[in-house]
Amino acid sequence: MKFCSLYSGSSGNSLFVSNNNTKILIDAGLSGKRIQSALDIIAEDPREINGIMVTHEHSDHIHGVGVLSRRFNLPIYANQKTWDAMIKGLGKIAEENIKIFDFEKPFCIQDLQIKAFKTSHDAADSAGFVISDGKNRLGIATDSGIITPEMRSDLCGCDLVVLESNHDVSMLEAGAYPFYLKQRIKSDFGHLSNETAGDLAQALVEKGTRQLVLAHLSQENNYPLLAYQTTARILSEAGMVLDKDVKLCVAKRNSTSEIINL
Repeated sequence: MKFCSLYSGSSGNSLFVSNNNTKILIDAGLSGKRIQSALDIIAEDPREINGIMVTHEHSDHIHGVGVLSRRFNLPIYANQKTWDAMIKGLGKIAEENIKIFDFEKPFCIQDLQIKAFKTSHDAADSAGFVISDGKNRLGIATDSGIITPEMRSDLCGCDLVVLESNHDVSMLEAGAYPFYLKQRIKSDFGHLSNETAGDLAQALVEKGTRQLVLAHLSQENNYPLLAYQTTARILSEAGMVLDKDVKLCVAKRNSTSEIINL
């Protein structure tokens, strides 16, 4: 499998995953034009995309979904509650491109197998995904205030995990956000902190994960280097050697990140 983060952060998110026969997007939270530009950079044709999987209905995850679906006749995959919450914001979608998945039933897009799991976020029914080509497993877990037992179970054993590392708690508490927003971010339905991401990263590496991508960083309450250093410290304190036991990187906010081949 091939993975690339096209954009990642509170201003917009979109991830690309492919194997030899299948190409998918996870979210499209920026304009269709910007998603197309990012795909051009990694030499991928948007007309060859086989579907867009949606984690949840917030605008930084669906802004370009409707446009891309209409422009390239792309199926959109989301659970029923997410469809109900986002359908008015997408514009007209061809009936045959409305695909509804069930958390209890794994599904396929071409020859990629997908297992959806629930995350804990202030959305209608937010989801993460484990994507498999039969050989390698890729886990995607962003937009969750806590690590649920189901998330931990499904992510364990994945070769690569894209993991939210949204904020540094000290920066958030000292920052300019109003009290209610700080409480929302820190809540069980908000976003994962650097420390929480690092703790889960340690558990995942212990179970076999060999590549980690820290994602969905806050522009106001985090820095890429700080997120990296926090997880790197936790891994190192547990006796793990970076670039030997695990490769660690941070997804870029406003441009494509490195292409990772599994």
